[in-house]
Amino acid sequence: MPSDRPSKAKTGPAKPARASRKNKGAHASGKKGPARAHGNKEESRADFRFYDNRQKYLLFVMTCGEKWAIAERIGLELEHLKPHPPALRLFDAGMGDGTVLAQVLRDLHHRFPTVPFFVVGKEISLEDVRLSLEKLPDRFHEHPQMVVVMTNLYYSEAPWLRPAKKEALASLDWREVALTGNSAHEFHEQIKALQPYLADRWQVRSSPKTGNPLYVKPSVMVLYRADHSFVLDDVIPKRGEDPGGYDLVMASQPYRARMSAEFKVEKVLAPLARSLAPGGRMLTIHSYGQDPGIELIRRIWPGEAPFRTGRRELLSVLKAALGKEQPDLEFDPYDDARSLFHYRMHTLPSEVGESIGTSTLMAAWNAATYVAQIEDQRFAAAVSQGRYLEATAEVLREYDGLWFTDESFLVTRKPRR
Repeated sequence: MPSDRPSKAKTGPAKPARASRKNKGAHASGKKGPARAHGNKEESRADFRFYDNRQKYLLFVMTCGEKWAIAERIGLELEHLKPHPPALRLFDAGMGDGTVLAQVLRDLHHRFPTVPFFVVGKEISLEDVRLSLEKLPDRFHEHPQMVVVMTNLYYSEAPWLRPAKKEALASLDWREVALTGNSAHEFHEQIKALQPYLADRWQVRSSPKTGNPLYVKPSVMVLYRADHSFVLDDVIPKRGEDPGGYDLVMASQPYRARMSAEFKVEKVLAPLARSLAPGGRMLTIHSYGQDPGIELIRRIWPGEAPFRTGRRELLSVLKAALGKEQPDLEFDPYDDARSLFHYRMHTLPSEVGESIGTSTLMAAWNAATYVAQIEDQRFAAAVSQGRYLEATAEVLREYDGLWFTDESFLVTRKPRR
């Protein structure tokens, strides 16, 4: 288990090249988007609504490079994929705003330009579904033989596109959208027209026990190009039928960091591992700590330890849960050189110096508290005391900016012989 203790070295990871301008059974949540938190007894207070705050979420996404770094890390796994007809099958365990999925789909097209894709994205947040849909027109234009499925089902249901409870199964809304035309603009206009449908089908309600979001109407939306429907007939999922196992499962921040290992395994990791096809790979990524971000947090809340279960502990619990049931699964924690990667908050060289602007300080403070998953009550108390700006400036100067560390680990299913 990581200790969360950052190195005092002043040098962090190399700054990435900047473009012009980087949840869930139950909906357990990571920090990739709002409205996805779920808790155990310690963390299930009904007033814990940190992930409903879209301002914090969007500020983090726009000011930090985590999504880019995650997509690049996933890219290291793509060379090992060996898809079989009728399609390469991908499950995104929490799409967020779709940035990671879009980048991975571009990479997959580069590697498999003539292979049909079957893509399932699980997401309960209406706003994130909208953001993800906005990125699809270009993907459908470049890779026309692609089926994209979006669903708000739970982790124990989403890979199979089938609710577990009879009443939910009976009320499942299954909608097919056959996009006409052959240009990204035409696809965009048709996808934009889905907004009223989404507003109705992607509603959530609060759990009476935890206050956390649950779907109101179980929904599956299937999108594909009408002019390629003949070729995609065996790829387009049919209601009530098992869509098959996945060649790649992307599980990026799929649970809250403070959850127990048993919770993370039961509600998220075990169902996803069961969904792997022979030869399939599941890459899980979550926050690690031991970086300037946690240093900033501890200057305000000494002893804070949000990242309680490391990859080796999770894999040990997962193996104990599935080892006999799924004997063909293999569990690889990777060594640190392969597992750990960094991402930075975007800053200009001139922004971190003797005088640091308020906007930079606020962005850094938001990023650190977002990654550490500090609930609103403590956040507000720290802001009211005023010490947070001074602490943020100290850390930015000490580390020449702000960077964070994620860790990754792999579960694979042995290929057929």
